[in-house]
This record gives sequence, structure tokens and C-alpha cells, in this order.
Amino acid sequence: MKFSSKVESITPSSTLAITAKAKQLKEEGHDVIGLGAGEPDFNTPDYIIEASCQSMKDGHTKYTPAAGLPALKEAICTKFKEDNHLDYQPENIIVSTGAKHSLSSIFQTILQDGEEVVILTPYWVSYPEQVKIAGGIPVYVEGKEENQFKATREQIAGALSPNTKALVINSPSNPTGMTYSEEELREIGELCLEKDILIISDEIYEKLLYDGQKHISIAQLSPELKEQTLVVNGVSKSHSMTGWRIGYTAGRADIIKSMSNLASHTTSNPAVMAQHGAIAAYTKEDGSVETMRQAFEERLNTVIDKVNDIPGFSCQKPQGAFYLFPNVREAVEASPYANVNEWVEALLEDAKVAVVPGDGFGSPDNIRLSYATSLDQFEAALDRIETFVKNTMNQ
Repeated sequence: MKFSSKVESITPSSTLAITAKAKQLKEEGHDVIGLGAGEPDFNTPDYIIEASCQSMKDGHTKYTPAAGLPALKEAICTKFKEDNHLDYQPENIIVSTGAKHSLSSIFQTILQDGEEVVILTPYWVSYPEQVKIAGGIPVYVEGKEENQFKATREQIAGALSPNTKALVINSPSNPTGMTYSEEELREIGELCLEKDILIISDEIYEKLLYDGQKHISIAQLSPELKEQTLVVNGVSKSHSMTGWRIGYTAGRADIIKSMSNLASHTTSNPAVMAQHGAIAAYTKEDGSVETMRQAFEERLNTVIDKVNDIPGFSCQKPQGAFYLFPNVREAVEASPYANVNEWVEALLEDAKVAVVPGDGFGSPDNIRLSYATSLDQFEAALDRIETFVKNTMNQ
């Protein structure tokens, strides 16, 4: 059977692939430590679970509007006002089945075949594939490692063409954990305004910032940038609700309306009980978000030097999210393996540690390590990695 050319062009997710392989080894009885997780290792806070369960007992088990419950949209508007100084109305909000779905819906809505989307590398693995599925063309701009993996206005300007429709920015970043400063965001935003390019700002890691960093949304820098920007966020990372699948987009009412029309013929509404959980997340906060953030910061401060002590590793300290993105080129070049992918496969087979190769993020010399796991497990994994590196270097 011949399948859709759009589907056949998709590159499988490297994060899901390594997770599947690690799971298989675990099922075979091996002691595998997985550092590939893209989700917090904390359970969803009890007050959210209780609110969701109560909503079902109260009979909230039916369809909702495709764009989400009015009460949730109101709660999201309040969140934007309090956290980001952004004034949105419910017609500016659509709730989706996770931030990944929000992004996919944006590309499906705004792109015509052949239009280009600028993607800053390193990038989250699904951005290019979602653009291609929507008929668009991803155009990559490399965030240099010496510039904290961040692209400059000048680099972006050199990648623009008459077909450029949008730019995707992710701050804090998956996989690097780096954030764009207000000045950097302003420079990029001014360029997008000059060229009439939509900005898609993925802010899903907004609540996970360290060393006193404060989140800045590019949409809050001016009324013009707010109008030019689609902000994507959700409760998955901030409230440890990855499996609940609640994300949302804020932006121009005409774009949001078109996204809602698309949802009405694809997903209908997000799960109603999950929406009630998200309402609780934003209206009944009990300190769980900050407790989790502090735990991640403690882990980061504990392990960053240990990662840099591994021979052939070089890792900048991230400012947010829960990933480390070390450059391992020297370790790989000194090993018998041809590239990072082969090295990662051998690490899993021999040392039973699962990490994600960087090529899926557009950075083939790096690997992603998630410290969304217990400190004991992470340190044990680092010991195994160091032993593996020392045993394979200069073979």
C-alpha cells in the first residue's frame, strides 16, 4: 500500500525511539537508567487530581466547546495577566490536547504549501516534522554553542526569503535549557515586525528557571509584538501533567478562530476532566510548582560539574528546563564508534544508560541528558557513563 508522502517524509522521534529501546531492555530484566525523559518525575499534585475526579462525579463528562471550557480559557487569561503582563480575552485562547497539538494546529492553520518556517537549532524534535506535515519547508538557523546555542538577529535575517511565513522560538529551550534575554528577543522581534513574519513562541518550560532567571515572553515586549506572536504553553511541564494532554495557544482572534474550526473537525475538545484539572492548576496553586522547580535546581547544581568532569565532555550550565546538552565530540572521536548515534547505542547496550543523541535536535555532536529523574539515579548514570567513556577512549 502506498502511504501519504507527507507521512512518509516524517523522521521518527529520536526521544521516543531511545525510550522504546530502553523499555525493551528493562522488560528483558536489565538494570537500565533512562536519562531520556521529557517529563518531570513528580506525580501531578493531589489538588489537581482531586479536582479532576470531583468534576467527573459532578457530571462533567460530556463534550465541551472545541476551543476549550470557558472557565479554563478565563483561567488562562488570568495566568497571562499575572505572570506575563499580557491582556488576552477568551477569544484569543484555544485549548488543545497538549502543547504539541497546539503547535501542530498552528502550522496546519497558517501554512500554505511551500511556505517556509525558520527554526532555530538546536530545536525540539517535532518542529521540523510538523512543518513538513503541514506542507511547509523548515529553514534552519544554527544557534552557535559559543553563544549559548542562541541564534542572532543577523543570522536569522540571512535565512529569510519572500516565502518565509513564521519563526519558531523556544525559550527556555528543549534541549539546551538556554533562555533568550529581553534584548535578544527584542532584536528578533523587531526583525519579524519589519518582515511581517509570524512569531511562534513555545514557552512550555516557563516555570522551570534557575539562578534567579525571570521568564520573558516576546509577546509582552510591545503591543505590536503581541499582535505578531502566537504564544504556546500548557500545564505539562509546570504542573507535571504530561499525560493529561492540556496545552493552549494565545494570539490573534482570527488565527485562534481558524484553529478552533480545525479542531472541530479533528479532535473536538480536549478531555473534559483534564480541563477541570488544568483549571485547578491555575486557580488553586498550593506551592507544588515551586517545590518541583527547587528540586530540579538542586539537581542541576549538584550534577553539572560532574558532567564536565567526564573525559571528552563539555557542557554549559542551562538556565531552565530540565536537560543538559553536553558536547561529546571528543569522547566519540577517541572511541571506536563512527558517530554520536553509534556511541549512544553502545552506551545503552554496554552501560545500560539511555540518553538521546543530538542529531534529532539538529546538533550531531551533542547528547541530551534529562535530570527529571532522582539525583541518586542520575549520579549512578554519570558513573556508568564515565566508566564507559574511559573504557572506550583510544581503543
